[in-house]
Amino acid sequence: MTNSTHNSRTTGRTSLSRRGLAVAAALLLAGGVAAPAAVAAADTGRPAQHAAASWRGGLVAMEPVASFDRAAVTRWLAEREMDTGTVRHGVTAYRLTYRTVDAYGRPTTATGLFTLPTGGGHRLGLVSDTHGTMVNRDYAPSVGDDFGRVPSYLNAAAGKAVAAPDYLGLGKGPGRHPYMDTASSVTASVDMLRAAREAAHRLGRPLTGDVYATGFSQGGQVAMALGKALQDGADRHFRLRALAPVSGPYDLSGQEIPALYDGRVNDTSGLFYTAYFLVAQNRLHPIYKDPGEVFRAPYADRVEALFDGDHSEEDVIKGLPATVQELLTPEFYDLMRHPTGALKEAIEGNDGACAWKPSAPVRLYAGAADTDVPIGNAKSCAAQLAAGGVRAPVLDQGKDADHFGSFQKAAPKVTRWFGTMG
Repeated sequence: MTNSTHNSRTTGRTSLSRRGLAVAAALLLAGGVAAPAAVAAADTGRPAQHAAASWRGGLVAMEPVASFDRAAVTRWLAEREMDTGTVRHGVTAYRLTYRTVDAYGRPTTATGLFTLPTGGGHRLGLVSDTHGTMVNRDYAPSVGDDFGRVPSYLNAAAGKAVAAPDYLGLGKGPGRHPYMDTASSVTASVDMLRAAREAAHRLGRPLTGDVYATGFSQGGQVAMALGKALQDGADRHFRLRALAPVSGPYDLSGQEIPALYDGRVNDTSGLFYTAYFLVAQNRLHPIYKDPGEVFRAPYADRVEALFDGDHSEEDVIKGLPATVQELLTPEFYDLMRHPTGALKEAIEGNDGACAWKPSAPVRLYAGAADTDVPIGNAKSCAAQLAAGGVRAPVLDQGKDADHFGSFQKAAPKVTRWFGTMG
């Protein structure tokens, strides 16, 4: 979440989109939960074998949304308290509308932000930046001109192209966002890379095929899953060169959910993301038939409407109680702690993002003071990777780095690291 703890966001809470990419956290923050069978079939990370491969990622529209010279992008980043030492170029950004598949493998469209440096090399490497939790569709990178664009501008100003998917149901995409569905987050991200390749060709700035994957919070989880998909051959045009996720919830069962109950995740974040997760995932899994089975009165009558993509975070928080325990029925509160059935399946589906063997280098960025996604998640990810023979250092951004603080410190470091690779 954004500056999540920022005083636990109990007073003067700023918009997540403005104070931090509106990022993921608490219990299920990741960009991925167990997907329905139709989702898994839509994109398993292996080369597509069906007709959709010929049109997925096709560019429907390209609209300029921002342009800054070097001095202007430096000011823009400095106003958001970002380190601007890597800025070398101005940037031009476009909203891409492209073809993809929904959470059931059906044809749909999605949008994303594609950003280019105004100078630098003719052929460009491509950074994939996957964002964190956003409840309002207009917070997404291709629409909201704020923190959601920071990684795009940082990396483009340093000389690389950047593809930042809005995901399904956010930005200008149709429908509701299938929050925390790994499969659809990956398909939207892979197809955004394809759309970016076509856009780059049209703009006379062809891509090299090298992909550098990063993402914050929910997006950190998505970045790890996207990396696996690319390494497994999701698109033969792209080669994974590096992975640098920031504060992702890689271990829900072992870290994130226990932290929700032992106080390591703050109440407001836990409440917000638990509610969002349950409402969105119930459209994909049979978690409940009636909201009253999960949510207490009077919240059962309003919670689903709050997550329609049009409400702000402030609206959601005002419409809910102060804690998860006050939101959920006693029975479901206990079930969250010891999940079974569809709920267990959904939660455990998040825990495999680090269970593979990357051939590209990996760095895991996190913050010791994070009360949205405790640093134990990164340590668990590193341990999973180590079990497969991959050393991935956990780079602690400091004892005072909360959730948004970890992003604020890490994002320029990620840009510098990517810059050392060409």
